[in-house]
Amino acid sequence: MTETPRELTVTSSPHLAGEDSVPRIMHGVWLALLPAAFAAVFVFGYQALVVLLLATLGCVIAEGLMLTLRGFSWKAVGRSLTDGSAIVTGVLLALNLPASSPWWLVLVGALVAMSLGKHLFGGLGNNPFNPALVARVFLLISFPTHMVASAYTPPVAGFGESSEKAAARYEEQVDARSYATPLTALQEAIEKSDPEEARAAIAELRRNYPMWHLFVGNIGGSLGEVSALALLLGALLLFWRRSITWHIPIPLLLAVLLTTGLPWLLAPDSFANPLFHLLSGGLLLGAFFMATDMVTSPVSPRGMVVFGVGIGVITAVIRLWGGYPEGISFAILMMNGAVPLLDKYFKPAKFGAAGRRT
Repeated sequence: MTETPRELTVTSSPHLAGEDSVPRIMHGVWLALLPAAFAAVFVFGYQALVVLLLATLGCVIAEGLMLTLRGFSWKAVGRSLTDGSAIVTGVLLALNLPASSPWWLVLVGALVAMSLGKHLFGGLGNNPFNPALVARVFLLISFPTHMVASAYTPPVAGFGESSEKAAARYEEQVDARSYATPLTALQEAIEKSDPEEARAAIAELRRNYPMWHLFVGNIGGSLGEVSALALLLGALLLFWRRSITWHIPIPLLLAVLLTTGLPWLLAPDSFANPLFHLLSGGLLLGAFFMATDMVTSPVSPRGMVVFGVGIGVITAVIRLWGGYPEGISFAILMMNGAVPLLDKYFKPAKFGAAGRRT
């Protein structure tokens, strides 16, 4: 494939110059993910670092392989490998995996993300679905035993302790269920047929997972679930760099709060409070770092708001009544599929023409 020289590429007017570029945005995103990555390594030790490095390196190598197979020149391949997009996908994939993930699972996820999630549709800028989430859902469906292991991956005592040794240590001290992820414990409580047992399980959930622990982070789960504080610090960096706006994450989070808040208000002893849902699981990671992907989200502000609300409602419904304890991945992918409709309905007026603006 012969690449058109950049100096000959002309887009439709008007031409507006700006500071942003793909490398600047992508490198900013993975830098914003570093607090969450450091928190994961602190909580899960060396295994988390191995997963992060394997996923990132795997995505970069798979990116180069896909571009080579598609016939791109070495110069074009080198430029794509350094624009940061493959690094972002790799870090996001790692944060969606448990620290106990075997090496082959991580590499399979990287290959799926870059091939099925990205280059199958034409590469960067053409993929309708978030590549990291495509890989996560593929792994969840294909290898559920390894993916569900994140529900019982406890924090380690030190950087050199493995997840297996930490699990054995916890089993000697307490019931293994006590280090399930907050959302897994919540699902088990909600699914109890006896109302009295369900209320007792919800009360135990509040004792085992105080809000401060959920916010600061020292809990089991996938790498990106451990610290709401770290994710919020990264989100602030994205807002400061103007890489994202409020139009998707804020409506998304408000939709989750409202959808989970109504059942809690009606039966507070049988449901977790909305703040628990806000701070647990991959909600913040999805809201600020994956739902806001510029390629797979709407282009108009009103479309973004509807997009965010849809993700929030679907996530809450899956958490409360679905078969999975977490729903953010499925919700984002479903709303990714609705983006063309949202862009068509909330189409802004043509430049210089009177009409509806969104």
